[in-house]
Amino acid sequence: MTAVRPGPAFSVHDIPFSTYGSWFGISPVVAEKTYADDLHLVSHQNGMHAVLRLTPLDPATGDRAETRVEATPALLSWVGTGGRIDLAYATPDTVRLRGSGLGVRVAAAAPALTPFSGTYFFRDPAADAHVFTSYETGRRHRVTVVSGTLAGTTGAEALGSADRGLVLTAAPGGVWEIAIEELDTARPPFAASASFDEVVEAARISFADFADRVAPWRSSATPAAELAAYVLWSATVRPTGLVTRPAVLMSKHWMDKVWSWDHCFNALALASGCPDLAMDQFALPFDHQDASGALPDSVTHSEVLHNFVKPPIHGWAFGLLRRRLPTPPDEAELTRTYGRLARWTTFWLTARRAPGSELAHYQHGNDSGWDNATPFDPERVVETADLAAFLVLQLHELADLAHELRRPDERRRWLRIAEGIRTALLAELWDGDRFVTRSVATGDTWSSASLLDLMPVVLGEHLPGEVSSALADRIKAHLTPYGLATELTASPHYLADGYWRGPVWAPATVLVEDGLRRAGHHRLADEISARFRVLCETHGFAENFDAATGTGLRDRAYTWTAAGYLLLAEAHAHREGRR
Repeated sequence: MTAVRPGPAFSVHDIPFSTYGSWFGISPVVAEKTYADDLHLVSHQNGMHAVLRLTPLDPATGDRAETRVEATPALLSWVGTGGRIDLAYATPDTVRLRGSGLGVRVAAAAPALTPFSGTYFFRDPAADAHVFTSYETGRRHRVTVVSGTLAGTTGAEALGSADRGLVLTAAPGGVWEIAIEELDTARPPFAASASFDEVVEAARISFADFADRVAPWRSSATPAAELAAYVLWSATVRPTGLVTRPAVLMSKHWMDKVWSWDHCFNALALASGCPDLAMDQFALPFDHQDASGALPDSVTHSEVLHNFVKPPIHGWAFGLLRRRLPTPPDEAELTRTYGRLARWTTFWLTARRAPGSELAHYQHGNDSGWDNATPFDPERVVETADLAAFLVLQLHELADLAHELRRPDERRRWLRIAEGIRTALLAELWDGDRFVTRSVATGDTWSSASLLDLMPVVLGEHLPGEVSSALADRIKAHLTPYGLATELTASPHYLADGYWRGPVWAPATVLVEDGLRRAGHHRLADEISARFRVLCETHGFAENFDAATGTGLRDRAYTWTAAGYLLLAEAHAHREGRR
């Protein structure tokens, strides 16, 4: 059997086993915070759906065999005392399984079949294969026996509730192999074009090439870089449905969408090594920009949501992205992005400014990306300092782009608006000690113990020195041994697993670190970077982390966390190299 190939080992309880371009993964995570005993083929077309259950079997008894699961980027294995089963991706829509000493049962995950849900199972005589066709995904999964013995099937053509599946075994000392393909309606019968070992080696090389491009600077001082690269690589899907470009989903667990600020961090992490993929990440939500100029809240295979927006960090992100790309975008790309950023900014300046107000507002915490942060407790339709800061940075990026595109009048206009917002931010939301939040309806103001109140530090060099210093001092109070708590740990509203009311998050970390560094607070920026890097190296790439213990919370394989680690680790490696 195939030996485990070099590469970062990981637990499939935390990170799904998948490959670049695929819309499915192999994982015990079958729904939000729901873990099955067996690994499942989990599809992300039309949502997250466990389609097939994969169960290792004792060939002597037919019972479920006790195994341990091992995973590296190219190979997933069930290892038992009597044998093993290996699984590898041959293509983004096809996996190969090979076993010796153990059998396998491939079964429909859901026993019930109705006219609107479940999985129908039948033998396809034209392809000499068995097919599971899923209502939830709208796709078929075809199982072809490459070698070995089809020991039996159950539930073929059954309706209603039934146990649907097939069992593969081999003679003692023999080897069985199957292929499972995800397809639409039909394709020619499966024919192996490479041996199983060749499939594994090709997958290993594919990931190794990606890691070398994304993190060529990695070393023993950045021990999580390769696994971070795997999280990004394995969460990438090919264009399908409403996903118009190759896309890095936030996760191949239940957070299987592209949200319209998360994508910026993935684009930045990919920029130097995979520039085309990086530009696709930045552009994807703009492909769904509406007539008002607003970006969608999220995009995934079969839905685009517009019920909320996300914060306008895109000017900040594109400015940094341009500097990270090995070749600057050409004039056509700059013109296209300029137009999209201008429409996005105009949305905030028109649809999100109350009459007579210089400052834009959010309509809900979800618009900020900090869904339930405490500044939104008193009211939801509010003017916040972070939003003003992001718009100032976006307006400055528009001014820079207008200059490059030889549009001096537009440059002057953007700079004038930026200065007006910056002046209003400092005059109306800075109370001399801290930034406050203001009700659009009443004009009442309040402060909180949330890190969100300190996010104007992203303005960096655009802030008066005394303001950035005051923000830096307050940021220090949020710094736990594991990073920046999004709510002060002493706050009565702090919750260990409270989403944006306490846990450490990657995007806030990256934005704060960058703003502090640009404002000259290098020592504090270094400390924030170091603590977050150690957090990821110790606890992985969860959606967020308990600020008091470092424990990973919620979705445990989140790409913007991996991207944040790669950005901070790369910058640290380069700083160390210059010393």
